[in-house]
Amino acid sequence: MRQRIRHMALALSAAVVVGTGALTPVQAAASSASRPDTVRQGLDALVRADGVPAALATVRDRDGRIRQYTAGVGDVATGAKVPVDGQVRIGSNTKTFTAVVVLQLVGEGKVDLDALVDRYLPGLVRGEGIDGAHITVRQLLQHTSGLADYEGLLDEPSLRDRYFEPRELLDLALGQKPVFAPGEKFGYSSTNYVLAGLIVQKVTGRPLAEEIDRRIVRHLGLRHTYFPAVGDRTIREPHPHGYRKDTPDGPLGDFTEMDPSAGWAAGQMVSTGSDLNRFFSELLAGSLLPPAQLAQMRTTVPIGDTGAGAGLGILSRPLSCGGVYWGHGGDIPGYETRGGVTDDGRAVAVAVTTVPTDYGVTERLEGVVDKAFCR
Repeated sequence: MRQRIRHMALALSAAVVVGTGALTPVQAAASSASRPDTVRQGLDALVRADGVPAALATVRDRDGRIRQYTAGVGDVATGAKVPVDGQVRIGSNTKTFTAVVVLQLVGEGKVDLDALVDRYLPGLVRGEGIDGAHITVRQLLQHTSGLADYEGLLDEPSLRDRYFEPRELLDLALGQKPVFAPGEKFGYSSTNYVLAGLIVQKVTGRPLAEEIDRRIVRHLGLRHTYFPAVGDRTIREPHPHGYRKDTPDGPLGDFTEMDPSAGWAAGQMVSTGSDLNRFFSELLAGSLLPPAQLAQMRTTVPIGDTGAGAGLGILSRPLSCGGVYWGHGGDIPGYETRGGVTDDGRAVAVAVTTVPTDYGVTERLEGVVDKAFCR
């Protein structure tokens, strides 16, 4: 999964070009009626020019109008259509679900954000230069722990059939030296969320998947969102096939069916664009967290000098038309997703059915997200 780590790291540090100028209401209405649909154009370009097999988008504007888009083919072998609002593996968007559960436990007085990891997982986080007695829960959720990312140590092609226990993933990371001292700066690492998931299980005495399902999925009525069970390698509902390449010039291989356990609390879930938009919208509206915990989640540290910020399981990114949107994004073999929501009610979810080997393709995907928000 080295390619996936590179993509997420680059996505979090990419510069954003900010435009200027504003239209009057009359000008805006005329422009809207005459201008081309830039979202559709962007998705079509991802398929035609960049070679992604399929692209999907779900867009809700300020007025609550929802548009669904598809481009490409859902199965390159048969040429089947892309299902509208089809299910995809959402990768690291799972981190936001995990963070919400942790923050709910904070609100219930069962977890302290500034407590040391050793309080909940005594003696577990140890290695050369690593000590859970010096890392806080907040630092896990905000990626400021300094712990190395286990995903760069995985052999991606083998993930199709390999099952990982969370402790195996953690052991990979703890065999590496820390990247920096706890609290020093932001450094994206899925290891943080394996530990967050283990804390949830220790505190609740229940599997993480059950807690996410009970506290979030069923609570919000996300009918097309789930955390795959152990051994579940399929995608349950209509979905486009997912593909990956071993090399940039190599052929696309179908990677739809895979064991997603290497993602676990950091990246195992499946959802749709509509469900993701609802999840992030309800989260920002306060439907999942008390005001104090939502404020903590939205308190960010800078991601380099990009203008983007990292909260607790959520990221803010600047928009070319001004303001920011809140979301996460995710890469997992076969699927790449980007999007989020704004405070004024806009919501965008875009997915493609491969993790591009050229980061420029990911940048153009993120450009489609920006256009969808700013149209």
